[in-house]
Amino acid sequence: MHSVIENLKTRGFFAQCTNAEGLSRLMDEGPVAFYEGTDPTGGSLHIGHMVPYFAFRHLRDAGHKGIALLGGGTARIGDPSGRSETRQMLNYEQLDKNTESIRSQLDRFVSFDGKSAWAVNNKDWLANLNYIDFLREIGSHFSVNRMLSFEAYKMRMETGLSFIEFNYQLLQSYDFLELYRRYGCRLQIGGDDQWGNIVAGTDLIRRIEGVEAFGLTFPLINTSDGKKMGKTLKGALFLDPHQTSPYDFFQYWRNIPDADIRRFLLMFTFLPVGECEALTAPGHNPNEAKERLAWEVTALIHGKDEADKALAGAIAAFGGKGSAFGGGDRAAMPRAELSLAKFEAGYNVTELFCDAKLVPSKSEARRLVEQGGAFVSAAGSDELEAISDIAAVIGADRLNTERELILRAGKKRYCLVSVQQ
Repeated sequence: MHSVIENLKTRGFFAQCTNAEGLSRLMDEGPVAFYEGTDPTGGSLHIGHMVPYFAFRHLRDAGHKGIALLGGGTARIGDPSGRSETRQMLNYEQLDKNTESIRSQLDRFVSFDGKSAWAVNNKDWLANLNYIDFLREIGSHFSVNRMLSFEAYKMRMETGLSFIEFNYQLLQSYDFLELYRRYGCRLQIGGDDQWGNIVAGTDLIRRIEGVEAFGLTFPLINTSDGKKMGKTLKGALFLDPHQTSPYDFFQYWRNIPDADIRRFLLMFTFLPVGECEALTAPGHNPNEAKERLAWEVTALIHGKDEADKALAGAIAAFGGKGSAFGGGDRAAMPRAELSLAKFEAGYNVTELFCDAKLVPSKSEARRLVEQGGAFVSAAGSDELEAISDIAAVIGADRLNTERELILRAGKKRYCLVSVQQ
């Protein structure tokens, strides 16, 4: 088996392949052009979207040619795969804006150099298709019975599948055909929920061009405690720093279950396999391994400077004992600027935690306090005290000489409050 396929298997990037032996032989002959598609249904990718792009980099680094296909055309319809209901339709202007935003995010991670990696928008060939010609050339090669045999369509048939969504598989298959014709693309990669669409594309190329194309899918990632990968109390783990701060991004990885450390080091970093094994060997401190994982992934997504700041803020918040990276920096902690007048009047604790953005609502703040999860630094100290009375007020006497205090929600969410006149 070709070495890059073995590497993908070792690192957890292998669910199904249409013909692994055939793909291996093709790779032995020379560089293979491959693609991964992403529809711009939102303005930012989240970490779940990035699994195929980590594999993308492994393939590219092994000498193969990668295409990131931005679905400015297919997003006008919406992919029914993995959905229990129809996606909300976005206007074309918003889709174009999302496409550019996602392209920028991927460029920072992949680096579209025009030699080993490209970004392409399928709007270029889908937006002005002639429907009759498309049905004659492409639609005639599809069996409705076969389409309905794929899990994505079977699931949606129970809840309702619109005709417009039913066309999605034809368009994605046509994308593969176009990329074969334009770039010689022979391989599509993606999450395992895309298996049916990918297989349909390989069939279309075989029927029309008489060439074998290949599909390779990756597992859909859940954490060991059954949670969807990248889901947090605040929602998805977005790449956009305005939606998920680099500090919160770092803390997500720092707080994963111990059982996921090895798997996530292999999938979400480019550390050598041997180093990942050493970091998770019996007797090794799991917190050091999580810290390394968090720094590596944050550096890949947000850059080394932001990773260093997030690490320093985490050490300042949680203490640096056992850290492999050294000391902390209070200035790097997540911050909130609040009014001195509120503290002088007596800041209700639930309102304080809500205004500091540690909870999304006052009802969540009340629940946090009642369950013993609200902590506020004591007067003139960074020592934290639990506040269990929802009627409690936090006064200006708690502020330190820099007019700051520290809040903690639960075990893992901190905020440094800076009080302004």
